[in-house]
Amino acid sequence: MKSTQIRHTFIEFFKKRGHAEIPSASLIPENDPSVLFNTAGMQPLVPYLLGQKHPLGNRLVNIQKCVRTGDIDDIGDNTHATFFQMMGNWSLGDYFKKDAIAWSYELLTSKEEGFGLDPNRLYVTVFEGDENAAQDTESAAIWKSLGIPEHRIYFMSAKDNWWSPGDNGPCGPDSEMFYDLTDQGIGDLNKEEFIKASDNQHIVEIWNDVFMEFEKKDGKVIGKLEKQNVDTGSGLERVAMVLQGKKSIFDTDLFTPILEKIDEYIPESVLNNDSSSASREKARRVIADHLRASVFMIADGARPSNSDQGYILRRLLRRAIRYADTLNIKHGALFWIADRVVDCYMSAYSNLDPQREDIKQIIDQEEHKFRGALEKGLKEFERIATHSTKTISGTDAFTLFSSFGFPIDMTIELAKEKGLDVDSKTFDEEFKKHQDLSRSGAEQKFKGGLAGTGIVETKYHTATHLLHAALRQVLGTHVQQKGSNITIERLRFDFTHPQKMTDEEKQKVEAWVNEQIQKALPVTQKEMSFKDAEKTGALHFFGEKYGDMVKVYSIGDEKDAVSMEFCGGPHVTNTNELGHFKISKEEAVSAGVRRIKAILE
Repeated sequence: MKSTQIRHTFIEFFKKRGHAEIPSASLIPENDPSVLFNTAGMQPLVPYLLGQKHPLGNRLVNIQKCVRTGDIDDIGDNTHATFFQMMGNWSLGDYFKKDAIAWSYELLTSKEEGFGLDPNRLYVTVFEGDENAAQDTESAAIWKSLGIPEHRIYFMSAKDNWWSPGDNGPCGPDSEMFYDLTDQGIGDLNKEEFIKASDNQHIVEIWNDVFMEFEKKDGKVIGKLEKQNVDTGSGLERVAMVLQGKKSIFDTDLFTPILEKIDEYIPESVLNNDSSSASREKARRVIADHLRASVFMIADGARPSNSDQGYILRRLLRRAIRYADTLNIKHGALFWIADRVVDCYMSAYSNLDPQREDIKQIIDQEEHKFRGALEKGLKEFERIATHSTKTISGTDAFTLFSSFGFPIDMTIELAKEKGLDVDSKTFDEEFKKHQDLSRSGAEQKFKGGLAGTGIVETKYHTATHLLHAALRQVLGTHVQQKGSNITIERLRFDFTHPQKMTDEEKQKVEAWVNEQIQKALPVTQKEMSFKDAEKTGALHFFGEKYGDMVKVYSIGDEKDAVSMEFCGGPHVTNTNELGHFKISKEEAVSAGVRRIKAILE
């Protein structure tokens, strides 16, 4: 069954059972600064799992885009992927264990409406119980009633069969389904044998029913939710592997077109070298996985940088470049591999094709930028390694990161090739200091990057709001503020945009800003709760830094404002105080981020 058919079968099965289809949320969480990416299908739905009413009802179905990098060292094996697609059906206070389990089993095994899998190859786990909740004998009984033998139902600890998005939020026991991938079939297994077969990937998890009936706060279960909810997850990549009779997700139609494109750029001498087949296969898979994840991250707004989502994106791209070099893939090939990723997924995700050229350019720019530092960085690594006996210090590892852009896992991989360890603990401490400095910088940017609060700086600060609005008018709403700095001589504004602005675009921006100045628009401010401020549609890009109460500045009439932003800085009261706006310079800051310097005359 092709992946497109799997998507359709899953969605239609639950739509026939009263579920409303909802689109995948962005990979980047909209209102959850505690995580960088959505790592599970349930994350965007947490408010509804906690009791908020969903506009489409209490039965939902979707396929959610997810990213996880905790298993990055496992990428290249048969089942792990950085980016994956989680098929899920949801009950918000409606049905519970009986219907959820029955439908899971029916969809997996039905030849008429489902995937037609052999029920004799299914294994099931349920929660064994602990201080938070009793043993889930109810789920075990439901599975037995469906025909799963008792000796194929295993009671497991919370480590394996309790689901929570983190230290806070809805949580509960789960029941997982596994499928036998071996040619002849393993047959009956005791618990120890089952765990070993799972570790060896002879059987793989293909479905998870989570019974959300508890709430966790600060890492502890504090009681039951008002309503019992069901959150299910079935990884499209793994289901495709099973239904297409493959031993690896990379052998499915979700990856093979990408791998075929990669092979076009591998020299035949490398491609046909039997002695390096294992390392070649891992490299091919890592490149395919990381490029696929990067394409989706960029499409959802991430840009390469040294912090937050941008750091994860940069890390993936640079790992892909490193592995490409081990295969002697020619420089610049990532541009065309990314193009193939868009080809593969644009029918399922409509936001990819319109951004195709931007995505390719951002990836190409990051490759070019990294290669500029890579050669020098490898020389520095060789110098460090030569003077290291058993371990590369965390300080040296951080220098490789901060000066040459080496992600820590790249340094670890290079060190491993030379039989060396890396002091990751000290690196983590240095990296945390780096993040703290970045965050303090972000706070300064949030405040407007003001060096002072005099009359001139205040004018420039107000002008940045007009400039931001003008850039979104002329270049598009993908433009987001990435920082600003103001002195008495000029303003500096950093923003997301994949390429150099044309002279015509700069002229249009200048003209738009000056038009608003000439209109003598009022500048007003209101203080309100963060939640109410969000409802106004005001722009805000440093969400983790806002408190419960925020200030929203509007330029123009409130109902028809030309600019509306969260802001804590000082402003003029009318745009006619600003004078004439002129762009003095437009330049690149990093891949996907541009900088404008401008003056008021």
